[in-house]
Amino acid sequence: MQATANGITINYELDGPEDAPVLIFSNSLATSLAMWNGQVAGLKDRFRILRYDNRGHGSTPVTEGPYTIGLLAQDLLGLMDVLGIEKASYCGLSKGGMIGQWLGINESHRLEKLVVSNTASYFPNKEMWRDRIDMATNDGIPAIAEASIGRWFTPGYLERADTKPTIDFVRAFILETNKDGYLSSSVAIRDMDFRDELKQIDVPTLVIIGEKDPATIPEYGELIATSVPGAKTFVVPDAAHLSNIEQPDIYTRTLLDFL
Repeated sequence: MQATANGITINYELDGPEDAPVLIFSNSLATSLAMWNGQVAGLKDRFRILRYDNRGHGSTPVTEGPYTIGLLAQDLLGLMDVLGIEKASYCGLSKGGMIGQWLGINESHRLEKLVVSNTASYFPNKEMWRDRIDMATNDGIPAIAEASIGRWFTPGYLERADTKPTIDFVRAFILETNKDGYLSSSVAIRDMDFRDELKQIDVPTLVIIGEKDPATIPEYGELIATSVPGAKTFVVPDAAHLSNIEQPDIYTRTLLDFL
């Protein structure tokens, strides 16, 4: 489905009973709304689930960049308005978790509960992001695909024969990512800094951390959890960056317990 909001046409999906509480999922960099398939299967009987493709990702078009996290958050707020969703619970992973922090800081009245997963409030290593931006600019998305896979899953998961279909599925939506959308979003991630504002978040918050996440290391999540008043923390065991895909049952159960 598609809706025009905040000046763009946003691709989205709705699952679950129309009268159920709304739960919004927001994606990481270089993914599409399909990254939440496992959670939808486990939660759609209890929630009205809204998934959407971020600007420049999936089937939502690219616009001139660079982007900011605030702009990406305004896209979602516009979509909520168009769909008549006044208030919802929210779960965002990585870039989606950054959008969630912005919402919690600036628009907490639109949130019932907030889950920020495998994410950071600030990246001190700007050189790392400059390198990724340069690689994508010069060599294209295929050049970053395998490096991303290596950060997103633990070595043990990558070596298992039964996980190959899942890894191929994830690789496919990396390769389908528009280069300009990736670059514009990468700048937004590189430049964001919510450290001094996290104390303003006044909705029930859960911080999910991947035990073996090399992309948003556990210390980044711990900083968020200690900065947001009353925040709870859950560490997903034996999981790297896409902890919702690597440990889907644990992840979904954790969401259900919190929500």
